[in-house]
Amino acid sequence: MLELRAITAGYDRRAPAVRDASLTVAPGEAVGLLGPSGCGKSTLARVAALLHRPDAGTLLLDGTPVRRWRHRAPREKRTAFGVVFQQPRLSADPRLRLTDLIAEPLRATGRREAVPERVAELAGTVGLTPDLLTRRPHEVSDGQLQRACLARALVLRPRWLICDEMTAMLDASTTAALVAVVEDYRASTGAGLLAVGHDQTLLHRWCDRTVHWDTVTSAPTGAARPQPKRMSRP
Repeated sequence: MLELRAITAGYDRRAPAVRDASLTVAPGEAVGLLGPSGCGKSTLARVAALLHRPDAGTLLLDGTPVRRWRHRAPREKRTAFGVVFQQPRLSADPRLRLTDLIAEPLRATGRREAVPERVAELAGTVGLTPDLLTRRPHEVSDGQLQRACLARALVLRPRWLICDEMTAMLDASTTAALVAVVEDYRASTGAGLLAVGHDQTLLHRWCDRTVHWDTVTSAPTGAARPQPKRMSRP
């Protein structure tokens, strides 16, 4: 179980982006978090993925409170999450070929021997041809780059997927393809999903249940909140 209890978080303690937010995702469950742009839902998603330490509140993973965040978190907790952000060009190193982008988590966790087989497997899964794997981010479309970012998120076989506006910049056909990849992965592994977005129709069709931002937090919807300049890579 992934549980967020009374989370307050942001980038300025005087004006938190999230105030007193609570949300749960059960293993194998797909939960949609619906809210307007700028409401703070992406900050909550980063907290859920251990990428942002909250100012207050508790995150429990399988009943155990999380004490450390980002690179300080134990490896087994960090690698339990796969994250896909809204803007692939902000979450991808522009110097890397797509094959190296996908392989990043494997190399970072000392699993270099698994790179060739796993990258080839996932490239086929997300719809990337071998010629695209040799290209760098500026040489591919947003949709192709987001396919690589999804492959990167899946490469360590995470138990939890956090998709933060994953399809917001994509056309309908690419959106359908990537959602299908996520659903196939969930069906085969039992992974839980938190899908963040503002497209109510998509979230209702995709997820087992959808919760609105107003029901998970006491922060007023639409309030101005500071945002990070750049997303960190998962």
